[in-house]
Amino acid sequence: MEKIDLLQGNLEMMILRVLSTGPQHGWSIAQRIHVLSAETLKIEEGSLYLALYRMQRKRWLKARWGTSENNRRAKYYELTEAGLRQLENQHSAWERLCTAIATVMHAEL
Repeated sequence: MEKIDLLQGNLEMMILRVLSTGPQHGWSIAQRIHVLSAETLKIEEGSLYLALYRMQRKRWLKARWGTSENNRRAKYYELTEAGLRQLENQHSAWERLCTAIATVMHAEL
């Protein structure tokens, strides 16, 4: 399948969306995006952890250490109130963008 490049904001929006269901560790976030995208999107580890770091600095996420399903130490990320507001804002902007692009693509030329 052809690789799809993601813009930074889109990755952040998808991370926020996945975390809206509850805390998860990094690998789990990447896997969830992969599965939800019908295995079209594969998030590279470096991109994921840079985005998570940026999002913590913006106070959209908080992190804590815990134990994963396979009994390994893992950092769990959780959405903050600011992160939830950001998700709502980005989702609205995304919907407007999709509508505008669809309008252009279906316009009679």
